[in-house]
Amino acid sequence: MRFEVRLTPDAVADLEEIHDWIARHDSAARAAHVQERILAAIAALSRLPERGAYPRELLALGIREYRESSFKPYRILYSVEDARVDVYLIADGRRDFRTLLARRVLGA
Repeated sequence: MRFEVRLTPDAVADLEEIHDWIARHDSAARAAHVQERILAAIAALSRLPERGAYPRELLALGIREYRESSFKPYRILYSVEDARVDVYLIADGRRDFRTLLARRVLGA
């Protein structure tokens, strides 16, 4: 069974910000490479999205609505419902992920 994978506007903005930051601080070629790898990791969710782990920051709060995949160091936060995968967040895992999740996912 194939799942439909959709990126929220926030996830699209995250991907653009990552690309732009790498292009400014490294090179356009490196930015394109990282973007392609992140998109490949997201595309892979169409096959087996349930294999993603529950984010430890949310699991500690008893929240099992979201899963994560990665292209290190980037973490991809998503949910699975029926035959659809919604990607909510793409972020460098070295950031304060707990605060980021609180703002973006938990609305705090």
